[in-house]
Amino acid sequence: MLIQQAQFVRAVLGGRIARFQEARRRRDAGASAIELAIITAVVVGLAVLVLVIVTNVVQTRANQINKNNSGIP
Repeated sequence: MLIQQAQFVRAVLGGRIARFQEARRRRDAGASAIELAIITAVVVGLAVLVLVIVTNVVQTRANQINKNNSGIP
């Protein structure tokens, strides 16, 4: 599932980059630059969300391990 999501993101970004390059050729990069900045912000936000989720899962599992091993001398 992760591979499919990565392929989707790659396809979306590839399309946006192609539009940006076309706009640069036409000297109309202003609107495309704004689109690219918004897309970049969304991608960074999603990356931060994944980081928070992974950190919480790891911390929860670590606490479970510590709790289960507390009775071992």
